[in-house]
Amino acid sequence: MAAPEPKEVLHRYLRSARDALLWKLDGLSEYEIRRPLTPTGTNLLGLVKHVAGVEAGYFGETFGRPFGEPLPWLDDDAEDNADMWATADESRDDIVALYRRVWQHSDSTIAALALDAPGRVRWWPKERSEVTLHQVLVHVIAETHRHAGHADIVRELIDGTAGLQNGNLNLPRADQAWWESYRNRLEKVASEAGSR
Repeated sequence: MAAPEPKEVLHRYLRSARDALLWKLDGLSEYEIRRPLTPTGTNLLGLVKHVAGVEAGYFGETFGRPFGEPLPWLDDDAEDNADMWATADESRDDIVALYRRVWQHSDSTIAALALDAPGRVRWWPKERSEVTLHQVLVHVIAETHRHAGHADIVRELIDGTAGLQNGNLNLPRADQAWWESYRNRLEKVASEAGSR
């Protein structure tokens, strides 16, 4: 059996991270997907908006293939953190559709270029700004999975839903009583360790 092409392996991990992130929106209201559940305001729709901008920049401008739509929340004069939340006028459908259009643009860049194709990340320090498609793929995969992890925790805080992706939770199959017992056990261990 032939080994898969490295670019296809990396691309598969990126697609998996994208799907995991969007799955966290399923079945929630507009309020729930926008609700800030951490002291820094982390919310599900904001994570999707942020990652759309990340991909648009890294697979666009970096390789001289700019994404064809304005993303004003990424402008140099944009409000701080404007990419981390959706305004009341930006619907779930708007943000998800934007993210999917960014995917198409990113996927065309990935398909068109070799892994060693050079690019330049203008917002990185000069000594690290010269990159390859391979480096950018690894960076964006890490970034997207990181934010999918944030989304997993935020979703669990909203309604208890957790797991890697629909149909593959990657968690023990257990009922609520088991999880409560498990959490209580961990709390007891933490308390004992903290009192030493």
